[in-house]
Amino acid sequence: MSLHSVDLTLLAREAMLKRGLEPDFPRAAIEQSEQLSGPAEDDAITDLRRLPWCSIDNDDSQDLDQLTVAENVKKDTVRIHVAVADVDALVPKGTPIDEHARQNTTSVYTPTRVFPMLPERLSTNLTSLNPEQDRIAMVISYTVGPDGTVEDGTMRRARVRNYAKLAYNSVDAWLEGNGSIPQAMAEAEGMADQIRTQDEVAQRLRQRRFEDGALDLETIEPRAIVEDGRVVQLRHEKKNRARALIEDFMIAANGVTARYLEAKKFPTIRRVVRSPERWDRLEALAKQLGDRLPIEPDSKALSEFLLRRRQADPLRFPDLSLAVVKLLGRGEYVLIRTHDDEAGHFGLAVKDYVHSTAPNRRYPDLITHRLAKAALTGTRSPYSNMELEDLATHCTAQEDAAEKVERQMRKSAAALLLSTRIGDHFEGIVTGASPKGTWVRIFDPPAEGRLVRGTSDLDVGDRVRVRLAHTDVEQGFIDFER
Repeated sequence: MSLHSVDLTLLAREAMLKRGLEPDFPRAAIEQSEQLSGPAEDDAITDLRRLPWCSIDNDDSQDLDQLTVAENVKKDTVRIHVAVADVDALVPKGTPIDEHARQNTTSVYTPTRVFPMLPERLSTNLTSLNPEQDRIAMVISYTVGPDGTVEDGTMRRARVRNYAKLAYNSVDAWLEGNGSIPQAMAEAEGMADQIRTQDEVAQRLRQRRFEDGALDLETIEPRAIVEDGRVVQLRHEKKNRARALIEDFMIAANGVTARYLEAKKFPTIRRVVRSPERWDRLEALAKQLGDRLPIEPDSKALSEFLLRRRQADPLRFPDLSLAVVKLLGRGEYVLIRTHDDEAGHFGLAVKDYVHSTAPNRRYPDLITHRLAKAALTGTRSPYSNMELEDLATHCTAQEDAAEKVERQMRKSAAALLLSTRIGDHFEGIVTGASPKGTWVRIFDPPAEGRLVRGTSDLDVGDRVRVRLAHTDVEQGFIDFER
């Protein structure tokens, strides 16, 4: 296949099919979406449109799952509300759209196309919390004290309205004093003060989580910038205050949802990252860097070790973070019955954690909403424990498949971008060195490949100058020589 005929979207479709994911919606699901007359309506729910709701997401996001707002309760105490799209109101259990979503369990994001879990008429319109549109939402509320403690968690259905669609990078630049106020923020009365309050509360939540042992990791996953179907750039999406703000609010909201369902004696599908089975390797890694970790798994000790390494060697910290992520093991979905011991999330240092804040793109969140609705109305669970257990296993497998597709397509996009630069030289850093091979991440563009010649005497963290020898777009291979 010549480079001119490479179609990344076609490659993505083939990769999805190979891994048991359906890139296309069945006809019945399309017909169901076409028959919907408009957004969900319900006159019997609370009206919260008076609150100054806003969304903060990627610049190009159209499937808006969450809105946030902060209300000052008293000095140093703030009530946070997170509105989450009520997808279930338009996608009942067992309908064609639901069956397709249940099969894939997640949207798949590739450089040239998003393969949404729901038809776009829903995910970017009827169930998206779009600006200046009234929508029905599941609202998760909690109070944050001066020390970042989360209390008084509640859930309810309500009518909301998005008064400002904001983007991570422009909000971050404004918060950091490096950019002007975003236009949508300036046009919504009081929104600037609202965002500053949200940012301050998010920092409290984050500090409390780090004190409890949450891990502050930074891995590099370049995002391909595509223009007219061509990959023109790889961009490193760095952490920033706006992204952290939303992350902190969603972590707290997911914890509130888990505890709410537990109090109502409902089973839940928890998101779990268990204590690392390869803790001994983490110990050895710390020792190699002149540090130490305790014999038994301890998230707080690991968190403090990572903080020290970030300060001592910021250049290599993303690669250390990647090594830690691999040694921690993958997250999984697990059924927790009302009488089961709680399984926690080691990386977030929380015991009770579900996914509930992204139902437009993640099926476990839709399941959680259905359970929460039953708990709110005092009706029986719409799922049996056996069904939930099967769904937890299936969602874990399909999420793993989707991540492999996305990773493969990121590699193919990087290979395509570099395909015209065979023979060029790059500065980089060794990210892997073992009998299986040596890997190098070049800095500009941020891409990783295998070192096929000149591997002797190299170890992880070494700086190296390499020459691009070969690329294979279909396989996503990039080969370097010393």
